[in-house]
Amino acid sequence: MDKSEIYKFSAAFGGSAITYLFGGWSFALAALLTFTIIDYVTGLFAAAAEGKRGTGLGLKSKTGLLGISRKVFIFAMVAVGHIVDGILGDSHLFRDTVAYFYLANELLSILENGGRLGVPIPSALRQAIEVLKSKSGEKEGDGENAGKKEK
Repeated sequence: MDKSEIYKFSAAFGGSAITYLFGGWSFALAALLTFTIIDYVTGLFAAAAEGKRGTGLGLKSKTGLLGISRKVFIFAMVAVGHIVDGILGDSHLFRDTVAYFYLANELLSILENGGRLGVPIPSALRQAIEVLKSKSGEKEGDGENAGKKEK
């Protein structure tokens, strides 16, 4: 088997896995993937900056691994939402609701990382979080960031 066949097999397998797990690739999933990557990278920058200033722990491999595992869990929850859609016969209702919830969560985390870096945050982005929260059915004070202060 030459390399081109391996690439073709990998692409076919990956596409099949995405279709099975997520019901195809939508813009909401693409946005979620983009946000999770941006959040992880800005989190690395913020941790490095805090470590250099002496105001935080800095970069730690265990913390980074935990961050990656959280990102994998986010996509596992989206897959669960798609499977629930399949059971109930709805077309991407739960998958997209879960994606919107995590989009809002990731955007909030990106803004927090920006605050840790000392970057001013536009109010339009804060409003975008509220729109995403409303699409996911989350209200102010709900969710995993309810006890966290916004920077």
